[in-house]
Amino acid sequence: MELTAGTKAVVLGLGTSGLAVLRYLQSRGLEVAVSEFRSDDDLSDNEKAVCRGLAFETGGHSEKFVLSADLVVPSPGVPLDLDVLKAARERGIPIVGELALAAGEISVPVIAVTGSNGKTTVTGLIGELLQSSGFRPFVGGNIGKPLLSYLFEAQQYDVVVLELSSFQLDLSGAFRPDVGLLLNLSPDHLDRHGDMASYTRAKQRIFCNQEPGDTAILGGDDPLVMESAPGLSGRVYTFGYGPDSEARIVEDRVIVTRDGREDIFELKETRLNSRVNRLNAAAAILAAGCVGADSEGIRKGLSNYTPPQNRMTPVAEINGVWFINDSKATNVGAMAAALESCPSSVILLAGGRDKGGDFSAIRELVREKVETMLCIGEAAKKLVNTFSDVVAVEEAKDMAAAVDRAASLAKPGWIVLLAPGCASFDMFSGYAERGRVFTGLVHNLKER
Repeated sequence: MELTAGTKAVVLGLGTSGLAVLRYLQSRGLEVAVSEFRSDDDLSDNEKAVCRGLAFETGGHSEKFVLSADLVVPSPGVPLDLDVLKAARERGIPIVGELALAAGEISVPVIAVTGSNGKTTVTGLIGELLQSSGFRPFVGGNIGKPLLSYLFEAQQYDVVVLELSSFQLDLSGAFRPDVGLLLNLSPDHLDRHGDMASYTRAKQRIFCNQEPGDTAILGGDDPLVMESAPGLSGRVYTFGYGPDSEARIVEDRVIVTRDGREDIFELKETRLNSRVNRLNAAAAILAAGCVGADSEGIRKGLSNYTPPQNRMTPVAEINGVWFINDSKATNVGAMAAALESCPSSVILLAGGRDKGGDFSAIRELVREKVETMLCIGEAAKKLVNTFSDVVAVEEAKDMAAAVDRAASLAKPGWIVLLAPGCASFDMFSGYAERGRVFTGLVHNLKER
């Protein structure tokens, strides 16, 4: 969007994204103020140093402070139904996000990935496939570097690959990716969006500014995703297990048919040969090909790729029992995908902060796969109420108690799976810390 020097902007919320927004707005000559919900004691030394000399409030967002702005830029995690934002809208003060600020500022092809599950894996994998094909990709957005940091180092890259959350897409403005991916849709963040329809609309914004020369890539096996297809402006490609997808999965191969040519990508000897990761690979192969990645480079990237931590990461085998960390499974759909990847006989560690998901939708899957469910955190009682007539369910006071109990219950050949289906913020700083704690406890258990 057009920014005028001297305009007063208020950044709501610091963190990685807020700091990048602040730096970008200052570089454009705006007068920047910061409003932070956390107390001064909770801020890092770096956050305090960056805000030194600025108009700065902590401990909440006051109307007097925020409404003095000509422009308000909330960080992605800031709820959009705050009273102060409602008041800003009533005053006609523009409320924009980081995507809207970057719109029109990126001169290289942009690939943007969203969906309920798998977007981090697909984003990172696209980056790997492009790099193996000789490109210099910027990989960031909702993971790693914020998008706005790209604008300070644009000369280093020839393609931008972004993971985008529904929170970011809520305020995307005129942002337009050359290649947009919507992987799948399952209930997530309903505590923010209110219902599935609103959440779906937020995800579909990834396509709203696309033009006829752009590309949309859709998860062809997902009926909710495919409902987006009729109104799209650009080329539409699909991926999935169905026979009509441009990237169709047959056993442990991805067969890509495009422009009258067929190309086969083998996954058997890669780290991507599971039901869920074959889908992720198919999506990434399509996207990388859309911006010019060659087949040999893609094959090299598939072979080199290592999935990130906290995503079905094997931790240790103890007395014939595998302990697996899927802490990134923060919603019901991700929990289901994790269970589908396991043969059977699972001790499931679940719970945390409920995001409004419908756990009853996976009752039959839990009945089929799970021997015992161990529940922690704020959602423990909800999980007990949902599954107690389906499978043995117990509450554990914390992660340590859950891991010890799982070890005492599991038999050789079973799997202890951390796939919480919930956010982590009731007990941890994020899913990464939750995964680290689980991993440490399992390693301690192995030593004992």
